[in-house]
Amino acid sequence: MRVAVVAALLLCTTAVLPARPALAAGTPAPYVFAPDDRPVTGGTSTADAAPLAPGTTYKSSLPGEGEIHYRLDLDDTSDAYVSVTAVPATDSTLHAGDGIKVSVRDAAGRSCSQDTETFGVVRSPRPIAVWGEREISADRPRCESAGTYDVIVERVSTTDSALDAWDLELFAASEPPLKQTGETSAPEAWDSASPDPLTGDGERREGGRGFGSAVPVGEGVWTSAIEPGRTLFYKVPLDWGRQLHATAELGSSSSGDGYAVGALNLALYNPVRGFVDDTSANYDGSRKAAELDPLPPVAYENRYAVPDRFSAMRFAGSYYIAVHLSAAVAERYGQGPFELTLRVREGGTAQAGPGYAGESEPGDVFQVSAGDREAAAGAGAGVGTGSGGDAAMTVLAVSGIGVGTLVLVVLGVWMVVARRRVGAL
Repeated sequence: MRVAVVAALLLCTTAVLPARPALAAGTPAPYVFAPDDRPVTGGTSTADAAPLAPGTTYKSSLPGEGEIHYRLDLDDTSDAYVSVTAVPATDSTLHAGDGIKVSVRDAAGRSCSQDTETFGVVRSPRPIAVWGEREISADRPRCESAGTYDVIVERVSTTDSALDAWDLELFAASEPPLKQTGETSAPEAWDSASPDPLTGDGERREGGRGFGSAVPVGEGVWTSAIEPGRTLFYKVPLDWGRQLHATAELGSSSSGDGYAVGALNLALYNPVRGFVDDTSANYDGSRKAAELDPLPPVAYENRYAVPDRFSAMRFAGSYYIAVHLSAAVAERYGQGPFELTLRVREGGTAQAGPGYAGESEPGDVFQVSAGDREAAAGAGAGVGTGSGGDAAMTVLAVSGIGVGTLVLVVLGVWMVVARRRVGAL
């Protein structure tokens, strides 16, 4: 009986531990994929396009040349979104013009959306995400039909680009129609002034290593350690009507000298991992800050705004902040770690939602729960901080107890108890 219990404990313990990335010792993974990502291989044409289901996250790869295809089977009422996160290897050589493009087309090959993102001045290998969409809109009547839609992902490159393969994480989501049709134009008036940043020493909150392990934060000052080449992910729950302001600051360094261009990058993504905006700061060893330009309060009608960065603020839910420290900083100031301070401020007044006539996929993507607010305020500290694992495994990791150690402890306790019982006979 006791042997069976120990064996069961061993089996359960090894089952919940996430697999370790196959990297050289001391080399951090550029991105931690969610443990429930489904593997999928993109097709070479529409004929063998791999299916994507709204509400699901996938892991795939993008070759250095050529385009790959996925498909979405959609109804004629819901809007659909697909986000593609590209993850170059840590030793990839990048140019400012390198990036990815995502296109969505209907069954006849007509364009529904197209978006491109490049690495720009921050040529350090880091995750970047691009989104595509199929909207039910009078502006795009050709994309209103039910049927199969083609999602095309391809590299953007230059003549000098290295054509190595990149990992991909894909996330698909659907948004139901409204019960009642409302405004069909973007809000014209909103507070576009930049508020004074929050002050104070801040609370320690180490960032996650991917969208799936993003660490919740709310209004406040949050600090973390960051190493060159590392990207940290946070998520901020935003209700309808709320407005987000964010600033990332890199602490000073007393060792090294020189000037690192685009050293600190701060990027914002919406609840479907759609790119909103980003900004960068150069580094010369003194304290530097990267601050996002003002964004409108979250509103359904923002989708009708002309600037893409305003249009992307169309959902309630968790907004993702990604902070990257360029690998070039290590060349001038060492491996660190460096002190990172994230200042998050929320404005506006929470409002009721637009009134959906159905359920989204996934079901909670456009909602902010009491649990989300509690975690962002502080109760979620330490959970999901970079491993992508659950709270129990985080406790084990912090305690320094591995699987083998845990099993040996259990066996040792069992043997001591058994011997005591034998001696008592």
